[in-house]
Amino acid sequence: MTLHHKWAAVPPIHLVESEADIISDLAWAARDRFPDICQLLLEEVGRASLYAPGKLPDDVVTIGSDVTYRDTKDGVARRVRLVYPSHADVALGHISIFTPIGAALIGMRVGASILWPDRNGHLRDIIIDAVVQAPAT
Repeated sequence: MTLHHKWAAVPPIHLVESEADIISDLAWAARDRFPDICQLLLEEVGRASLYAPGKLPDDVVTIGSDVTYRDTKDGVARRVRLVYPSHADVALGHISIFTPIGAALIGMRVGASILWPDRNGHLRDIIIDAVVQAPAT
């Protein structure tokens, strides 16, 4: 069963074309180790609106973004930086896209909410409150 059939309303996803390609490649390469997360990531990439570099709106969560989100269950705001798996460091708040919350955040816009499974398989409703893009290098 796909993500679309599990939950009725899923928000639009926005990705830079090159980032979508990298995420797809990583998900395919890791599908034996992380089958559920990889399936969710591939489904998200498959339904995403794709943008040329420099054309993605600033309020969209991308790799390297600092994101403030709330879980509606506890109302607590959390701030994380979304990163590729090789750069993940929970102590620094650098969360991999291969975590349930990381997969939920990628491509979301400020104000959007989504139901997403946590590590225990329970559905959580998260809302994106703020996105700060990484400085251009």
